[in-house]
Amino acid sequence: MASPWWRGAAAVAAGSLSALAFPAPSLWWLAYVSLVPWMLLVRSAPTSRRAALDGWLGGLGFMVAVHHWLMPSLHVFIVLLAGLLGLLWAPWGWLVRSALGGAAPSPGRAAGALAVVPSGWLVIELTRSWEGLGGPWGLLGASQWEVSPALRLASVGGVWLVSLLVVAVNTALTLLIAVAAARTAAAVALVVCGLTVGSVAAWAPRPQPSGHTRIAVVQPGVIGGADSVERRFARGEALTRTLAGQGLGLVVWGESSVGMDLERRPDLAGRLAALSRTVGAEILVNVDARSTDASGRTGIFNRSVLVGPDGPTGAAYDKMRLVPFGEYIPARAALGWATSVGKAAGEDRVRGTRQVVMTAPGPDGELRFGPLICFESAFPDLSRRLAQSGARVLVAQSSTSSFQGSWAPEQHASLAALRAAESGRPMVHATLTGVSAVFGPDGRRVGDAVGTDRSTAAVFDVPLATGTTPYVRLGDWAVYAALAVLAVALAVEGVRSLRPPGPAPRVPPARTARASAGRPVR
Repeated sequence: MASPWWRGAAAVAAGSLSALAFPAPSLWWLAYVSLVPWMLLVRSAPTSRRAALDGWLGGLGFMVAVHHWLMPSLHVFIVLLAGLLGLLWAPWGWLVRSALGGAAPSPGRAAGALAVVPSGWLVIELTRSWEGLGGPWGLLGASQWEVSPALRLASVGGVWLVSLLVVAVNTALTLLIAVAAARTAAAVALVVCGLTVGSVAAWAPRPQPSGHTRIAVVQPGVIGGADSVERRFARGEALTRTLAGQGLGLVVWGESSVGMDLERRPDLAGRLAALSRTVGAEILVNVDARSTDASGRTGIFNRSVLVGPDGPTGAAYDKMRLVPFGEYIPARAALGWATSVGKAAGEDRVRGTRQVVMTAPGPDGELRFGPLICFESAFPDLSRRLAQSGARVLVAQSSTSSFQGSWAPEQHASLAALRAAESGRPMVHATLTGVSAVFGPDGRRVGDAVGTDRSTAAVFDVPLATGTTPYVRLGDWAVYAALAVLAVALAVEGVRSLRPPGPAPRVPPARTARASAGRPVR
């Protein structure tokens, strides 16, 4: 038997393999097989306790690998966080061994495993999607952002349905490899997965084209130094002037593009208003500064502000989903020490209370758009609500300047493809330092992305669409289906455990030595 230490190392390595399916490597096809080594290891565990341990260690490996770019900010603290979040996979390890273990499971048990194991994984993704646990970054379905059939699937059931498909394929392959008695069921499951994706791609409602609008993204690039706030503003100002006369419907600056409250700095508001007059379009900037909101709360806000030719229009949105440790520290009284080991927030940002749909006049009529800020583009429910509220375009303002040279900028930009496909609305992802990109209402990229090596203003012809996707109408039904599957599975196991044991088999009385000698027993 392999050493427990070697087995643990193998679990960590197997769990981390899926990270290669995400940008920057973007080996999207790897997602469909990357869980197989981990699941084979877990199903071979000698005990349920060992399977749970292998699940936890694999979860730790997955979380560190997918979020490794946070190490410069959190240092060793990321390992602690990954270890805590990795505990979510301990029950999944037990579930995998229970559902896939054994040499010859019945066809019914094999079919059940193909539903239960992916559902268990989805519950983990749902749980860790809570903002306080890090949010929905690294959902397995998000690795399929470049795959058109997967984007069609997302329009029906969100990224959750794509995750279910990916894990179901991994589960079927595991059965195909390890359990001879279940190979027929596994092969049928793979065929069903393929037919399901093909059917959805062919028959699901598509967004109906409804013209175009021209939106510009201003990306000043990396600007450091003590006076970086002023120089970044000046660079954005210079780039925006080059957009004059291009028939724009909106100009978008990135997150933290303005580092001072516009009410306290009317000179900056005036310069932005002059830019709006020059380019003939309103400008969406992002103010990351100490301010006061309409209800009288004072503190540091991360705020999207729409500026027109006469100054701020009054349309503003305060970020609602804050980055744990980056913008606030959960349970600061207990975890405030994190500021001493990394770049954790020294002061908590003030949280916004409601989403906003803004309206900007454009050459082709009013443009209704819904702003999101940075981390918020990872949350499917936020973009879905904006689409329900009448937004025709989704706009995300981001920075990622702290993570240049890592996988983070590409990973962040890719999330916009999923949000566009889910909502049936185009999405503009504008950053300070790249990657800036635009995706159409079907989730496919529009034009070329603006990489991290560029300082420029880029104009995109953004296709608009009408209609409502099934995901916008029905919401997270895939999540509820997974919860129902697990509830049924638990109920079945509960009934089995309560069922009285059957009568013991009748054993003939033992023969005595006299009987064995051929003498009758009296």
